Amino acid sequence: MKLFPKVSEVKPLPGYKIWVKYADGKSGEVDLSDMKGKGVFKFWDDADNFYKVHIDEITGAIAWSNQLDICPDSVYLQLIGKNFEEYASH
Repeated sequence: MKLFPKVSEVKPLPGYKIWVKYADGKSGEVDLSDMKGKGVFKFWDDADNFYKVHIDEITGAIAWSNQLDICPDSVYLQLIGKNFEEYASH
């Protein structure tokens, strides 16, 4: 099974977007605005909370708190514009 690269850097951007860089050198903006206000992402209703994004030291997830993170693999797929099957087949 093909492994995903690890997140090496993440920065918050206006409009509920993040800039993310992976260990393989791929980087870019990812729009997360469609998640704002939904379920656990109500945490971002206070915009200051969105700007607390970081890489979780233990899991490597893109995180905002101990209770809120997103899978870096799904963000990577969004960044490169592929689904899992397309990524895994190369």
